Amino acid sequence: MVVAKTKDDGYGKKIIECKNVKKVYRMGKEKIVAVNDVSFEILKGEFCCLLGTSGSGKSTLLNLMAGIEKASGGGIFIKGKNIRSMSEKDLAKFRQQYLGFVFQSYNLLNSMTAIENVEFPLVFKRVPAKQRRRMAIEMLTKVGLKTRMNHKPKEMSGGQQQRVGIARAFVAKPEIVFADEPTGNLDTKTTMEVMDLIKGMARENKQTIVMVTHDPRLAEYADKIIRVLDGNVQSVEVRHDINDPNDNYTAEAIHAQAKKQDMEMEKQEPEVKYVPVIPGEDDNQSGVNNMDKSGNK
Repeated sequence: MVVAKTKDDGYGKKIIECKNVKKVYRMGKEKIVAVNDVSFEILKGEFCCLLGTSGSGKSTLLNLMAGIEKASGGGIFIKGKNIRSMSEKDLAKFRQQYLGFVFQSYNLLNSMTAIENVEFPLVFKRVPAKQRRRMAIEMLTKVGLKTRMNHKPKEMSGGQQQRVGIARAFVAKPEIVFADEPTGNLDTKTTMEVMDLIKGMARENKQTIVMVTHDPRLAEYADKIIRVLDGNVQSVEVRHDINDPNDNYTAEAIHAQAKKQDMEMEKQEPEVKYVPVIPGEDDNQSGVNNMDKSGNK
């Protein structure tokens, strides 16, 4: 899918830059290096995947980039501003203005309906009530939940709850959306549907996606894959150049490749089906339960 670019929207230019980023945890006298001197950049409009096994440091790295945790060293620049030097108050405002989040565990407010959950970030942006409702309805319609707007989380399936989470993340049109194992609790079919939603909505609005996953097949959705191991960046692979108008990368290509892989797996092991369900990741422990006023972490 080729996205039309304008001269002044910054599409294809650097929007995130990590410079020698480091994160060290202290446990008594022991130091644990979770992220070690990491440097890379992400362009506006890119779908970037942080790929690694459980405990590799990829979720910690995402938390640092999103301002959920504070780096121990180096600089994290978003839109040219070093978020590491911001006060907590300024960082919270920055997140509300520019960032959105999709979580593995959905993080919906159980006392609220789907539409109220989607409206929540707009409340703190002081969007008028009628406009909030209109924007939330439009977003829930886009994710296929027009008939479930008044249902609460406990009345919806995991896939439906994640669709609400996606609608909430995108409703305010943040420039960057961080997604931490967004399909970890979903079956294969729902996983593909959710990934199509995330990628399609980001492409439509020229948004940047930074997604964490352990699954190499889901990484195939990305324009750029950053492989993380033991807190280090092993490699940075640019799979699709978003500045190349001839690079017609589509979700259909992903489906074709995934279907072929599934067929090959079924031939080899007819009684085993692959379902990308993962346990909680060790490096998700710090800072993951705190939410700011935007409804984000």
